[in-house]
Amino acid sequence: MLVRIRSGAVLGVQAIPVDVEVEATLGMPGFHLVGLATGAVQEAKVRVAAAVRNLGVKLPHKRITVNLAPGDLRKDGTGFDLPMAMGVLAAVEEIPADAIAKVHFVGELALSGEVKPVRGVLPLTIEARRAGALAIVVPEANALEASIVEGVKVLAAGHLGDVVAWARGTASLRPPLGIAPRPPPEGVPIDLADVTGQENAKRALEIAAAGAHNLLFFGPPGSGKTMLARRLPTLLPPLAFEEALEATVVHSVAGLTRHRGLLTARPFRAPHHSISDAGLVGGTSVPRPGEVSLAHHGVLFLDELPEFRRHVLEALRQPLEDGDVTIARAGRSVTYPAELTLVAAMNPCPCGYHGDRRRRCHCTPHELLAYRRRISGPLLDRIDLHVDVPSLPAPLLGEPPPPTATSAEVRARVERARSVQRERAGGRAAGVNARLRGGALRRIAGPDEGGRRILQAAVEKLGLSARAHDKVLRVARTIADLEGSEAVRAPHVAEAIQYRALDRPLS
Repeated sequence: MLVRIRSGAVLGVQAIPVDVEVEATLGMPGFHLVGLATGAVQEAKVRVAAAVRNLGVKLPHKRITVNLAPGDLRKDGTGFDLPMAMGVLAAVEEIPADAIAKVHFVGELALSGEVKPVRGVLPLTIEARRAGALAIVVPEANALEASIVEGVKVLAAGHLGDVVAWARGTASLRPPLGIAPRPPPEGVPIDLADVTGQENAKRALEIAAAGAHNLLFFGPPGSGKTMLARRLPTLLPPLAFEEALEATVVHSVAGLTRHRGLLTARPFRAPHHSISDAGLVGGTSVPRPGEVSLAHHGVLFLDELPEFRRHVLEALRQPLEDGDVTIARAGRSVTYPAELTLVAAMNPCPCGYHGDRRRRCHCTPHELLAYRRRISGPLLDRIDLHVDVPSLPAPLLGEPPPPTATSAEVRARVERARSVQRERAGGRAAGVNARLRGGALRRIAGPDEGGRRILQAAVEKLGLSARAHDKVLRVARTIADLEGSEAVRAPHVAEAIQYRALDRPLS
């Protein structure tokens, strides 16, 4: 008997439909799996046989052939276990084949028959809806993320026996119970008002939040760079549904959404400087999203920037410019989204005290230059705001922070600026100033005559590249949006130029 079960494979952040075709015929008994399956999929034969045996079902002595179609698509992962088991049981007439028609299945099986979670259930559920499936059966741990998708019935399975009983009509599979309330975060909530002094850095943080601009803090140890960076998410507007869905899909593919539904907060990723290039931008032999994609529609924080390996930092250049990252491997190429706000922090020199008012720097000019050269000019070019964070004056240390704007107050200004940008972009939530390109940039961010003269003088004096020139325009446009100005004027351009500090010669 020939049976066809619907499932899918994840390629990048998209799901590709896969038909699990199972045939049980007379012949030499055996279990044969074809369809360009990797080692993990080939091992499914052992898991499926054990899970079926532990149900008390004795398979007849037949030749069982399983084909994963299309045959030219490489199949990875363990998500084909459940559809293969259901196909085998239907092929040997242990369950009625018509009961599982137009139903998609995904899940890994333990030897006992327990259905275990897998990666990428959210895009697989989206594909099931597109294909017109009546329902999709997923592991219980993945049920909440699958329930985000409207228009397809989601059934949660904890054990293969439960799925078999449902197919036989003797029991039912329950839908997801709904999203459980999140526990309140541990510790004291962070707020921008907690930061003492550093008004220039706070202003830069507000501009970065309003226009999704990349930001670099540099200053001596203990000046508050990390403290400031970790407060950027508190200034960002809430995720729109489309943004939340895109970010959740990436986390689903990475296997980070078990027992979780739709992401409700913007991602904040802070990898250690020992990370590899594959860990940062994605990769390995079986491509997985890296930190830049896990920070999609959120913040990527790189502390101690010069301590990252040079080739790792250079891998950031394409994602920062294009908003996505493409990983090519033999026989496949996948693209992951990476529209993020980069926040980086670094000391001004190896000892950390170059230019400090209270401590003397012991670095030689050669050491200082070598330290700065750990970060290439092309990478610095892709960072919109370069902000000096000096050490705090002694009178401010130990004193409670003076009254200043809270994160909620700054976030309100940021949301107003972003609403203006969204209207200019025709309603697209991602239409922020940092993404302006070409003619749209010249039309929307073109400064007045005074602004053009200031910008031209800065290009000549600082040696700004064409990319840095455009970034000044984007930052100036954001400053104008925060001010509520329709035109980009000379003061906006002058302030934007102040944030190109690392383009200046070293003193």
